[in-house]
Amino acid sequence: MVDKIRIAVIYRKEMKFLSSTFRDNTLYYFFKHALKRNKRLDVEFFIAENKFDTKILRNNFDIILLPDNTFPFIPYELSDIKETNIPVISRTGDPHYIKKYNKLQIHESHKIKYYFGPITENYFYKFYPKKIKFKFIMAGLEPELYNSVKPFNDRISDKILSTGNIGNIKIKSRIANAIINPKKSSWYFYKLRTLCNQLPYVDYSGMSKDQDSYVHQDYPSYVSGYQGAIAASTYYAVIKYLELTAAGCLTFMEVSEKNHDAEILGFEDYKNAIFINEKNYKEKFEEFLSNRDDQEWGKIAHAGRTHTLKNLNNDKMVESLIKLIEEVI
Repeated sequence: MVDKIRIAVIYRKEMKFLSSTFRDNTLYYFFKHALKRNKRLDVEFFIAENKFDTKILRNNFDIILLPDNTFPFIPYELSDIKETNIPVISRTGDPHYIKKYNKLQIHESHKIKYYFGPITENYFYKFYPKKIKFKFIMAGLEPELYNSVKPFNDRISDKILSTGNIGNIKIKSRIANAIINPKKSSWYFYKLRTLCNQLPYVDYSGMSKDQDSYVHQDYPSYVSGYQGAIAASTYYAVIKYLELTAAGCLTFMEVSEKNHDAEILGFEDYKNAIFINEKNYKEKFEEFLSNRDDQEWGKIAHAGRTHTLKNLNNDKMVESLIKLIEEVI
């Protein structure tokens, strides 16, 4: 085991997720803050052009870290990567886009040894060959952003909050997507979230008109204004499972045969979250809304917040990444 792991993070300026001003700052805090503050790591960032000459890294770095495996977020070429012999690991996003973005070709050309990302192994290997190494790391939760949240009893209780992308409920749209965009539409990935938004007691917050920012810029403060909030995703957990619990919300999490990631993350029904699915979501919401004075809701929300901030924060995820790196080097 080396005392200090030297990491070269390589990306292009198009990787807007590493900008502090971009609407989705989860990767910014993981790469630019959490990696940098870990005493086991020596991290340097390189903003590349179309081609990056890896010879400049020789003898100075132990690992090359790509924040994504998609063009144009990373260089189209890592020249001399085979000769340089520095192992390459990469974060990966949605594996269902493997063909659309030629990710297997990138895997070969960039000599990627290992992947990590917010997708469980079960979902990852539905698309990637079994011989490719992958580790589930749900990075992105920065605890300091959730230090100051409203007390549970001071929050809105007669509404349940829903945020994020949703599908089109109209039949014509769903049929069109099934034909033109099969298994890729927002309805396909966020069906339950979309259904929840049809309920009169669900408050929905989406994107601004230009789709480049959230309606509410201070997301932690906004969501912590509600006692209850919805984290629903059809096939895998998303960062909202962590963000909403960290904000101290009683979080209604989608858990089903298709997606049981909440359990993998350590959440338990009626202990630190409330599990919902397409059959029982209305019943679970009404149970909460008809008994809003029940102190158990606040206890469950507090337990969810404690679990997330303690066990699912960025520093814990960096430790998981270090273990992965040690396997490679």
